[in-house]
Amino acid sequence: MRHLELFSGIGGFRYAMDLLSKDGVMNFTSCGFSEIDKKAQQTYHVNFKISDKEINMGDIVSFTDPVNKNSRIKSLGKVDLVTGGFPCQTFSVMGKQAGFNDNTRGKMFFHILDILDALKPKYILLENVKNLINHDNKRTFNFIIEQLKTRKYETYYHIFNSSEFGLPQKRNRVVIFATRKKMSKDIQLSFNPQNVKEFFWDNVRKMSVSIYQSTLDILSKDVSKKYFLSEKIKPTILSDGSANFKSNSEINLSIARTLTASMHKMHRACQDNYYSQNWIESKGKDNPVKYCTKEQLSKYSIRRLTPQEAFMLQGFPSVFATNAQKSGVLDSALYKQAGNAVSVNVIYAILYFLIKKGAIQSN
Repeated sequence: MRHLELFSGIGGFRYAMDLLSKDGVMNFTSCGFSEIDKKAQQTYHVNFKISDKEINMGDIVSFTDPVNKNSRIKSLGKVDLVTGGFPCQTFSVMGKQAGFNDNTRGKMFFHILDILDALKPKYILLENVKNLINHDNKRTFNFIIEQLKTRKYETYYHIFNSSEFGLPQKRNRVVIFATRKKMSKDIQLSFNPQNVKEFFWDNVRKMSVSIYQSTLDILSKDVSKKYFLSEKIKPTILSDGSANFKSNSEINLSIARTLTASMHKMHRACQDNYYSQNWIESKGKDNPVKYCTKEQLSKYSIRRLTPQEAFMLQGFPSVFATNAQKSGVLDSALYKQAGNAVSVNVIYAILYFLIKKGAIQSN
């Protein structure tokens, strides 16, 4: 099956399909990918075997520019499956929620439509923030679904949480599956997060995905000193806020908070993830959070995630981050890439279910 990955980032969809191919579920071949961020492109290139036949589309806006648009898109050849985690900042509850009113990021969906109109792929798999469903009183999401339906796609969508698929991170994302093939009533009724999750765990021993029960399965006991918080910043990170802003700042979470694209800025512990060294070394048996005040807690050695651990929380092997570092990608860029990525296990689980149930077929 020929796959086109739009807004590829570090290749979450592609890596899930590489694992599905490896596991003999279905063979996927990449025909092209688009990504505007140069550092994300660099991480992508050092971690995937990119053939001479693949097309690096670069910026999808330029690639679908009206001048010679059709010839450029047609150069991708036959495409069976289009995937994309299109930019979500304009729909996120943490942003301005500008949606389609954003002159750049919010209108990326229209460039997906350009691709669909030219190539007419059989299947589409899109991922975005949970808030997309309710944005602008559901008008944004209804518009997306309507646009897919007018192009003769049956559409199905659900919210999936990464923590339910072997990745200890609370990350709720809406996934839209669209197909030109008529799905049977049985598949339509069975395609939901609960059934996908159960099918995933029933068959997980056959899969090459990485499975973690807790952040303790990911956190390393020995990391560089640069990842530890300074004495100066610890009180701010641990603070529950001020008179105008109250939060529940907590460290040592066995199920991590949602990774954010801006975690390199080091927000308070109500938003980002931090861990005390004694909790890591004791494998969770000694948790000072349970018996210390915030002032006492600040005396402990506390650190942030490493880029390797952030990548692992999204289902990538740690070597993806290491390879990128060796090629010159800075940690700040790697944190952004991890926060923007799709969770590999979730994509694997959804595709595995749809393939095994016959909703996605290679012919």
